[in-house]
Amino acid sequence: MTSSMTHGSALQDTPLLDIDPLLDDPGIRIIVCCGAGGVGKTTTAAALGVRAAERGRRAVVLTIDPARRLAQSMGIDLLDNTPRRVDGIEGDGELHAMMLDMKRTFDEIVEAHADPSRARAILENPFYQSLSAGFAGTQEYMAMEKLGQLRARDEWDLIVVDTPPSRSALDFLDAPKRLGSFLDGKFIRLLMAPAKMGGRAGMKFLNVGMSMMTGTLGKLLGGQLLRDVQTFVAAMDTMFGGFRTRADATYRLLQAPGTAFLVVAAPERDALREAAYFVERLAAEEMPLAGLVLNRVHGSGAARLSAERALAAAENLDEGRIVDQEAGKAAERGSTGSSPTSSAVEPDSESHQPSAPPTSQLTAGLLRLHAERMQVLSREQRTRDRFTALHPEVAVAEVAALPGDVHDLAGLRAIGDKLASGGLPDGAE
Repeated sequence: MTSSMTHGSALQDTPLLDIDPLLDDPGIRIIVCCGAGGVGKTTTAAALGVRAAERGRRAVVLTIDPARRLAQSMGIDLLDNTPRRVDGIEGDGELHAMMLDMKRTFDEIVEAHADPSRARAILENPFYQSLSAGFAGTQEYMAMEKLGQLRARDEWDLIVVDTPPSRSALDFLDAPKRLGSFLDGKFIRLLMAPAKMGGRAGMKFLNVGMSMMTGTLGKLLGGQLLRDVQTFVAAMDTMFGGFRTRADATYRLLQAPGTAFLVVAAPERDALREAAYFVERLAAEEMPLAGLVLNRVHGSGAARLSAERALAAAENLDEGRIVDQEAGKAAERGSTGSSPTSSAVEPDSESHQPSAPPTSQLTAGLLRLHAERMQVLSREQRTRDRFTALHPEVAVAEVAALPGDVHDLAGLRAIGDKLASGGLPDGAE
């Protein structure tokens, strides 16, 4: 999936991430896009899904992004917890898309593993409603739960996952274990201990336990909370072990050879620092890393003209224009006394539209804009160099910065083309 590339100094000696072999490999069944927030994970996941489908695969994209950009770009009015087919795909494959509904996924688990009367008792329980709607780590746990469900159905030969916009880099890996530990029965039995103790001591112990786990659960106070917990535990006593079992199974699925992780980043210091942490953490967890997708990379069609030379040329033009202006004023002063008609002509000339800036002034302005662009390129290059110095083994694909947002399939298709084109930003040499 990788080959070497050299384009100037941009990514010299860095292996190139070759996207198409990754998408075409029938052994790859899951691609996980991870990275810091705001770096284009959702767009990357959607573009990969479109390209995979148009290359013949039956793909589904699972997004957790609440902005609904994915739905808009795919021409779907609304994404929800059910995969919906995307129209307009060219080729022999199919593309489906869905957006994780955290609470609905939790409800589906309850409905699938409890008889109707017990399921209704759980779903209506205030403790459960707080747990399913706002418990720390629930979104990440349910993302992995939904991934496990999709893979178990075996309906799609490629699942592309857009991971949650977590504050901590790999919460979506940690949360299933954390929430699974909470729901596997041991901690639940600890929560039940106060009911057996009774009295104020028991309630104090319970409230301490609650405050340790999440602020959301602290909204339910007093004896009613204790009764809700007891009812919840009584209804779910046969289900607790299943949460941990499925969390462990999904974790092993992420470590399997059929999974590939793509770390997505922008050529900015904070984003690439986070990307480096992702790479190191994935290696520690023995998760299979395919490479780094570097979004919004700037390029120039005149990269051989440095910022310094461009600024020097602009200054030379400015100095030359000042000399011309002085000469012009002197000529005007010399002509006022010699031409009897000049005073009659001047009022008319003042009424005309201002003349366009001279060519030299426009050229100087363009040179300064080019210098600013080259300074941006230089800053991005230094940032990339720091990352590749730390992780020279990580394959990289670059996607050029676009003039606007991606809002349709054509835009996603263009992103896919850029991902597969060799990683060169527009105009790079």
